[in-house]
Amino acid sequence: MLDFVMSSWKPVRQKLIPLARGRVLELGVGTGMNFPFYRDVEAVYGVEPDPHMLKRARKRARELGLHVELLQAGAETLPYEDAFFDTVLVTFVLCTIPNPQAALSEVARVLKPGGRVVFVEHVRSRFPVARRLQEWLTPAWKRIAGGCCLNRDALAMIRAAGFSEIEMKQCGRDSWTLLPTYRGVAMRPS
Repeated sequence: MLDFVMSSWKPVRQKLIPLARGRVLELGVGTGMNFPFYRDVEAVYGVEPDPHMLKRARKRARELGLHVELLQAGAETLPYEDAFFDTVLVTFVLCTIPNPQAALSEVARVLKPGGRVVFVEHVRSRFPVARRLQEWLTPAWKRIAGGCCLNRDALAMIRAAGFSEIEMKQCGRDSWTLLPTYRGVAMRPS
């Protein structure tokens, strides 16, 4: 079910993932839905805390003939050295990570100076009625959607983590939706 919902974002993934360059870390790799879209990268690494999703991601990587180093780990304590990656890919995960600010601090740590975060995330609505609905639905939604919090503002979190030169574009509608979504790139200051 979740794969079906996430696969509806294929056109966004097709535009976004090829922006990744060099040595890439994918946070919350899930079942490997982004794997078919990598182009011109040196190496791909991925972390995923859920062992069942990780198993499916490994299978998908094998089927695609893509070499990906996958580890079972959370994003809040990344098992990599400082300034190791050129790009960190973040797709629909800031809503589920238990401590997204800690995860973004780790992203900044493992990114090289001038490295970039390539992201697509849903955000807290700026419209009062939709925002109230997000607040009201989040407790139940979180239980049925793998921990997803409808009411988190991923863009504000990225800004608060100290990333700069944030370029973003709205994906679809912003008003009257419970999942206003944005894609973009944010730079780690040099």
